[in-house]
Amino acid sequence: MSTVVQDWSNAMSEAAEHGVREDLDRQNLFISENLRRVFLMIHRIVGNVADAQDLTQETFIKALQRHGQLKDLDKSAQWLSRIATNTAIDFLRRHGRVSATSIDALSQPLAGPSAESPEQQVLASEHRSYIEDGLRLLSPRERLALTLRDVEGLPAEDVARQLGCSRATVRSHIANARVKFRRYLQGRPR
Repeated sequence: MSTVVQDWSNAMSEAAEHGVREDLDRQNLFISENLRRVFLMIHRIVGNVADAQDLTQETFIKALQRHGQLKDLDKSAQWLSRIATNTAIDFLRRHGRVSATSIDALSQPLAGPSAESPEQQVLASEHRSYIEDGLRLLSPRERLALTLRDVEGLPAEDVARQLGCSRATVRSHIANARVKFRRYLQGRPR
């Protein structure tokens, strides 16, 4: 009888280990598929590489702790984006600041080896820097509203919910941001 119990116990232990490995593999795949997108989204909101790295890690910790809340796997990207956005917004509220550094130092390791020529890389870097400078002209709420609406493609009501304001306020933030950004682009040296 004790051999049967021990065999059953060993089988259950192996099954549990297999289940844990499968969970870890799923978590690693989830992170690797979404890491770059989440980092770039958070960076656009907070404007700082170091803070964006910390907040990206915090986002994935929250997401993995709450994975049971996810009902529809097809909506996991949107669900993760909401967690990332809320994490970045909370950070801005706590710290009341936005500082900016270039993402060039981090973009290469995340992107992997590039097939672009050195000239194309320099032009792309200058273009990114120019866009980042333009985004810094916006208030944090304008930048966040514009990023969520135009870059992430969220509907105005979702942006309003995440910012904790009305849709009219979101439309105002976006309109102001677009005007400021358009003026900035018009002054761009050719």
